[in-house]
Amino acid sequence: MADETKAPEQAAAATSERPRPEGRAASDRSGGDRPGGDRPRFGGGRGPGGPPREGGRKFFRRKKVCKFCVERIEDINYKDYRLLGQFVAESGKIVPRRLTGVCAPHQHRLSSAIKQARNIALLPFAGRAS
Repeated sequence: MADETKAPEQAAAATSERPRPEGRAASDRSGGDRPGGDRPRFGGGRGPGGPPREGGRKFFRRKKVCKFCVERIEDINYKDYRLLGQFVAESGKIVPRRLTGVCAPHQHRLSSAIKQARNIALLPFAGRAS
């Protein structure tokens, strides 16, 4: 009977629970206590999973295929600097798989061949300094 006469704030404090804002249930939490919690987490913009553009035409991305698998190149030679130079950016970095479309086994061989070619000065370690 003593619990029924307590105010709602005291009852919430007694149960070590925060008082909820009026009109919100426990399951109605959208993003927690963080600011901007009501924003969608994924797929909100115009990306691969976003809505189509207003122009009506959709962008078609061609599937990338491994150059070494298509041309049946088994061994990647470190002395073939012209082939290796296609997979090195202008800054001197090795271009990643997601950009070139090379499969994982060939990318590993390619990166080790590029490193070997750099060590004997067939390829530069860095791009031009400007």
